[in-house]
Amino acid sequence: MSDTAPRDPTPPVVILDRSQLADNIGSVARVMANFGLSELRLVNPRDGWPQERAWATASGADWVLEGIKVFDTVADAIHDLNIVFATTARPRETRQPVRTPRESARILYDETSAGLKCGLLFGGERAGLETTDIALCAGITTIPIDPKHHSLNLAQAVAINAYEWRTLILDAPPPRFREIDPPASNDLLIGMYEHLETELENGGFFHPPEKKRSMSQNLRVMLGRAQFSEQEVATFRGVIHALAQGRGRVLAKMAAKAAADAKAKSED
Repeated sequence: MSDTAPRDPTPPVVILDRSQLADNIGSVARVMANFGLSELRLVNPRDGWPQERAWATASGADWVLEGIKVFDTVADAIHDLNIVFATTARPRETRQPVRTPRESARILYDETSAGLKCGLLFGGERAGLETTDIALCAGITTIPIDPKHHSLNLAQAVAINAYEWRTLILDAPPPRFREIDPPASNDLLIGMYEHLETELENGGFFHPPEKKRSMSQNLRVMLGRAQFSEQEVATFRGVIHALAQGRGRVLAKMAAKAAADAKAKSED
């Protein structure tokens, strides 16, 4: 059991993937400030950053906009976070835990109280989130809106999740103690995924080639559900390395045998 004492939770980071309108970025900053969230990250915003129009719709939440960091990919934007939930209306093709904003907020509260860095990932206004990016997250947060009308804008989605976080802060429930080692950061996990995929590629696992993307995605989802600790990541990468070395020795023996056979045949 971890002996890390509960601490004041750090609000989750909000990540907007491929946001299109400056007005929406400003509106998101406004609702974040309403509910005590302050760190906003943008992934490849359509019109670049900064955008003057965002300040007009932020209604004075300037500190959120001024602290924005911009990244090229979702993987880069979440590299230092331990737990990230993808907020999307549809689970799509991944078999990940699906929770309401209230359920997710409780988990984020407990994890941040234990000193972890957490985040909420939101997709663009039109296209939403790519399945490959959802696969990098620890679960899916879905807002239980009425199926008769699915329309919910970006700022509204952020506001609902931020509100659920804020209610936990105001109610001040006692944080639950973490009984296991904390999960590794996404930076370490992505390194592990890429290491495994490289060796599987070398071993001919991805066949036919056109299925590589979906197969890699499924592997990442399966491994992500395990919530590897830093030590477990190191152990698993050691396993991958050992298997790759073993394959190399087998291939070297096969090549040596083939060369010996060819030499013997030429001498006959």
